[in-house]
Amino acid sequence: MEEATIDFNFKARYFKLGQIQENTEQIWFVCHGYGQLAYYFIRNFKPLDDGRHVVIAPEGLSRFYLEGFSGRVGATWMTRDNRLMDIDNYTAYLNEIYAKEIPSTIPAHIKINVLGFSQGAATVSRWIMQDQVHFDRLILWAGIFPSDIDLEAGHQKLKKHQIAVVHGTKDPFIDPEQEAMQQKLITALRIDPKRYTFNGAHEIESTTLAQLAADL
Repeated sequence: MEEATIDFNFKARYFKLGQIQENTEQIWFVCHGYGQLAYYFIRNFKPLDDGRHVVIAPEGLSRFYLEGFSGRVGATWMTRDNRLMDIDNYTAYLNEIYAKEIPSTIPAHIKINVLGFSQGAATVSRWIMQDQVHFDRLILWAGIFPSDIDLEAGHQKLKKHQIAVVHGTKDPFIDPEQEAMQQKLITALRIDPKRYTFNGAHEIESTTLAQLAADL
C-alpha cells in the first residue's frame, strides 16, 4: 500500500463581530475548543461588539456529530492521526483569514489579540510560531502550550509580546497535572505571562474578558 497526498481548493467558513474602522481599538482572533462551533463560540464575545473591537472566529476544519450519527455537531482542529497535515492545513487557513481581514498597513493604535480556548490554545500557539502574522498579545484560556513547541524559538518569539493565561477555578479540565505541565513549559520558554482566574468552569467568562480588553 502506498499513501499519497493531493492539493485542492477547499472552502471553509469563519464568523465575525464588527468591522475594522477608524475607531477600532482591538482585533480579536478567537479559536474555539474541541467539539465547539465558531457560530456559537463567538457569542461569548458579544460584550466586545461595541464598535471598538472586532472579533474574528475561525472554525476547526473537521466537523463531526458529538453523539452517534446525528444531532449536535462540533468541530476539531486536529487529531493524533495525520496530525502534521492537519496542522499545515489549519495554519494555512488561519493565515488566509488574517490576510483577508487585516489591512497590510494596519494603524499602529489597533492592537491584535490572539486567543485560544482549550484545544484552541495549542492551535493558536502553533500558528503564531510560524512568525507570519503580527499580533500584540497571546491569550491561552483554559488551555496550554503544545508539548511539541520549539522552546528556544518560542522564547525568541514570545518575549516580544504580552502573554496571558486564563482559567476558571472550577474548571474540571484544569487539574494539578495539567497545571504542572503548563508551568514547566512556561519556565522552559522563559516567559512571564499575566495570570487571570475567575470563579467558574470551562467557559469564557464575561467579567474576565472585559478585564483582558481593558488591560491591553
